[in-house]
Amino acid sequence: MGTFHDDKGDLHGITVVVETTGTEIYIGRCDIDNPGEIVLLDADVFDHGNDEQKKAEYLQKALKVGFWKKHTRIGLPKVTVRSVTRLGSLG
Repeated sequence: MGTFHDDKGDLHGITVVVETTGTEIYIGRCDIDNPGEIVLLDADVFDHGNDEQKKAEYLQKALKVGFWKKHTRIGLPKVTVRSVTRLGSLG
């Protein structure tokens, strides 16, 4: 039997892509996903500046070879989150 984290959300431990209402994309291992916030561990942040080509290239590269950890822990208020997607589902 494994450890259960009922209070951390269904995506706990999964590498996800978080798109915000701004121009930033965050990729990291989901620690907490609740109505108030999403917390990522070992995360990267990329500002695509509304350039859809740059955004697509960044995501494809992250899917193919991974991403560089820039932050140990990032907490994002849910009001700034546009979408949360499993990185593996982009392939």
